[in-house]
Order: sequence, then C-alpha cells, then structure tokens
Amino acid sequence: MVELDFERRLERLFADYPELPDAGSFAERVERRLDAGWTARRWLIGAAGVVGGVIGASQLMLSNVFQRVETAGDSARLLTSSLNHISTGTDWVAALSNGGTAVWVAAGLAVIMMGFVLTRVIGEI
Repeated sequence: MVELDFERRLERLFADYPELPDAGSFAERVERRLDAGWTARRWLIGAAGVVGGVIGASQLMLSNVFQRVETAGDSARLLTSSLNHISTGTDWVAALSNGGTAVWVAAGLAVIMMGFVLTRVIGEI
C-alpha cells in the first residue's frame, strides 16, 4: 500500500529543492558545451557547402552548360533583333505569345523566387 504521508513529503521535497552552490559554474559549463557544438556544426555545414559547390561546379563544366548558355544567348539576341523589326504593339504581343514562352517562364520563376525570399525574411524577423 502507498503511504500518503511519505508521498506528500516526497512531493514537497521535489517541489522545493535547494539551489546548489555550484549552479552558476554548472550553467556556464553547459553553455560552453552548447556553443562549442554550434561552432562545430557551423564548420561542418560550411565544409559540406564547399564540397557541394565544388561538385556542382564540376558537374556544370562536364555537362557543357556554358556552350548551351551561349547558344541560348544567341537565340535570345536573334529574338530581340526580330522584336526590334516589329512596329505595332499588337504584333509585339503576338510575337511574345508565339516565341516568348521562355520570357514568361523566367518571369514566373522570378515571382516564385521573390516569394521564397519574402518567406525567409519574415521567418528571420
């Protein structure tokens, strides 16, 4: 059977515990350990980012992405030169709707990116 007096006294002892004399130094040691852990995590995350950046850059170079970007730049220059020859506003809208899907996709991606930036800024506040 449970002794009620013992249970109540035990609850009082746990509710009103005395402060230990080395509580301040204990708290400082714990904070130092936590800070050291965060420093190690920061270094580890930074190193992983550098390794990932090097791998990503090497993959870009091996996939001939720079040649593809140059080809896309040539086609963009061709598109802008053809848009310069269009005289009226409705012809310009028709040209954009026919061959300017990349422009609309880029604009949509820019809007999505701004949404991500905005949520990041709000999260930091």
